Order: sequence, then C-alpha cells, then structure tokens
Amino acid sequence: MQIYFLCTGNSCRSQMAEGFAKQYAPSDWIIKSAGVEQHGLNNIAVKVMAERGIDISANTSDLINNDYLQSSDYVITLCGDAKDKCPMTPASVKKEHWPLNDPAQATGSNDQILNVFRTTRDDIDNLVYDLINKIK
Repeated sequence: MQIYFLCTGNSCRSQMAEGFAKQYAPSDWIIKSAGVEQHGLNNIAVKVMAERGIDISANTSDLINNDYLQSSDYVITLCGDAKDKCPMTPASVKKEHWPLNDPAQATGSNDQILNVFRTTRDDIDNLVYDLINKIK
C-alpha cells in the first residue's frame, strides 16, 4: 500500500498526516507527503505532533514526485490548492480531499495559534485513523 498526502507547501497539514499514517499503518506500507511548493517544515507543527508522541522533526518539505504520485494507491489532498494543482493520476489511484484550513495562517496570541494547530492536528488524526482502518 502506498499513500501520498499533498498540500500547498508541505509544511503543516500533510506533514502531520504523514506522521499519523506512519503510526497507524502497517509497517510495510509506504507513506509520504509533498507539496506543490516547498515552504519548509513548520516548527509549530513539529511541536504539536511531539505533544502526541510523534516526531516529525526530521521530515523534509518536498515537492510532488510524479513517479510516486502515479504509483500511489491513495492520494489525499489536504487543501484546495493541492487539489486544484495535483497532476493527473491513473484511474487506479484513489483520491480523497480533506478541506482543512491552514493552521499556518492563524493569527493571535501564541496560545491561540497553538490551539489552532492542535485543532487541525486532532482533525487530521481522526481522518487518518479512519482512512487507515478503512483500507487495512
């Protein structure tokens, strides 16, 4: 099984999804994330994932790899930009779209921003958990 999580900059949402999927999926599954752009790994995403015991600090912000995309079993887009700009895939690739707001756009105090990231993290956790259990 091969899953690809796609987002605009591969800095927050797709990185969190990759982290949860690697935790929940069987060890022989191949899980990656990428973006239509590279924005670098977001430090707050790293922090809120660490709160859940998942270390994504060594992840890199990667551009979409067309070969990996074309050979994936599932492609999950986590924002409208990635959905709109995702290259065409064969009919055999199952696609899902999870329209999640970008926590990196959150404003307010540090606590308010952290809470937005935590809410997004928890939403992604539930979505990934359900996906993995659906396709196991």
